[in-house]
Amino acid sequence: MEKRVELEKRGKNPAEIKELILDNCRSTNIVGLSDEFENLESLSLINVGLTSLKGFPRLPNLKKLELSDNRLSGGFDILETSPKLAYLNLSGNRIKDIESLEPLKPFKNLRNLDLFNNEATSTENYREKIFKMLPNLKYLDGFDAEDHEVEESDGEEEVNGNGEEESNDEDPESSAEEEEDELDDSVDLGVVYSENLDDLSDEGDYEGGEEDDEDEEIVEDEEDDEDAHVVTPNDKGKKRKREDGEEN
Repeated sequence: MEKRVELEKRGKNPAEIKELILDNCRSTNIVGLSDEFENLESLSLINVGLTSLKGFPRLPNLKKLELSDNRLSGGFDILETSPKLAYLNLSGNRIKDIESLEPLKPFKNLRNLDLFNNEATSTENYREKIFKMLPNLKYLDGFDAEDHEVEESDGEEEVNGNGEEESNDEDPESSAEEEEDELDDSVDLGVVYSENLDDLSDEGDYEGGEEDDEDEEIVEDEEDDEDAHVVTPNDKGKKRKREDGEEN
């Protein structure tokens, strides 16, 4: 176990580690763990072969402890140095009677306890007795006192201590600033659209003006042509007089 602890530390200072998983490393008692892991919140020792908790360090911030599939039968008073313990899994051990769990009474934060696959669970009125012995307990073997199954979110809140709802209130000043930004964006877009529309309208007027000028020129040309080809009666009389004078 000592080598496994060093491996899981990954070169970090023990005081910086909040979670440590030592599953399946073989040892009959606790070795390699020290009081230096003062900020450890979660410790997993599943299927290690523990017969006792001798050597368990002082872990004042420990909230979750996994001890399932070992060979423990008692000696849980050594956990008193971890008063914040909220989740304790002792399933698959060798706990024969409920009295072995009396050292857990002082744990006021203990909300979730798992004793599945222990001989003590065959005791008559086992669940009622455990809930009576540990009045602060909320879930036993995955169910509350009313036989309602624990929900995953509830379990996480119990372990992490996140029972309080997060506030959804927004900062009024930040909201006002966001609204102003949105208004500025809309104004800018409006200006862009209006400028584009003005450009389009100017182009239309310009093209229309050229077409009008062309139409006017065509009309004037047609009028000049008509004036050039029209012969009035007075013009005919003048022409005849010129012709008579030339004959004489």
